Amino acid sequence: MRQGGTDRKHRDEKGHFALEMAVMHNAMTAGDGARVLSGGGGPEALGEVERTSLRLPRDMTIAAWQRLGERIAGLSDSSAWWIGDWLVFGQERFPDRYKRAMAETTLDYQTLRNYAWVARRFVPDRRCAGLTFQHHMEVAALTEEEQDHWLDFASRLSWSRNELRKQVRASRESADEKDESEVRLSVRIAQDRLDRWEAAARKSSTTLTEWMGAVLDRAV
Repeated sequence: MRQGGTDRKHRDEKGHFALEMAVMHNAMTAGDGARVLSGGGGPEALGEVERTSLRLPRDMTIAAWQRLGERIAGLSDSSAWWIGDWLVFGQERFPDRYKRAMAETTLDYQTLRNYAWVARRFVPDRRCAGLTFQHHMEVAALTEEEQDHWLDFASRLSWSRNELRKQVRASRESADEKDESEVRLSVRIAQDRLDRWEAAARKSSTTLTEWMGAVLDRAV
C-alpha cells in the first residue's frame, strides 16, 4: 500500500494544495472584508468567506455545494497534520513550544499533544491521503506493521473512523479471548501427595488450585 498510496497522495496533494492554501489565506486574512472562494473544478465563485462566516450564493448547484464541502473538510483535516508537524518542528527548535502554540492557536494542551503525537507516529510518507487524521489517530498506538495493516483495510473498504475503531477493538477482544482461554490439565498423583498438597493449601488459606498455581509461578 505504501508506495502506491504515497504516489496517489502526492498527486492528490499537488492537485488540491493551491486551492487549500487559498482557502486558508482567505480565512486567516478576512479581517478587512470578505474574500471570494472559488471551486477546484471550475472558475465559478462558490462563496465568500470571512473569519466567522461563509456566505453562499442562492443559485449554487448541488455539485458545487458538495465540492465546496469536500474542500473545506479536506482543509480541516490537513490543518491537524499541519499543526502536528508545526509542533514537532517546534520541539526540535523551541523548548517552550506548547506554551507558544496554545497562545497562537487557542487549542488546549492535550489537543496539541495529540496532534504532535500522531504526526510523530506517521512521518509524511506513511500518511494516507484518502483517510482522515482521525483514522490515523485510531491506530497510532499500534506498531507500524499493524498501522499499515489497518489503514490498508480502512482505505480499501472505505471505512469511517468509527468503523475502523470498531474493527480494531473487535480484533483486540478476540485476541484477548484467545490469550485467556481455559486450559485443562489432567495429572495423576498419589493420594499421600495429594493430602500433603491440600494441607499446604489450607495452611496458606487458599484453594488447592490457587496454591498449585502459586507454586508453579514461583518455580518459573
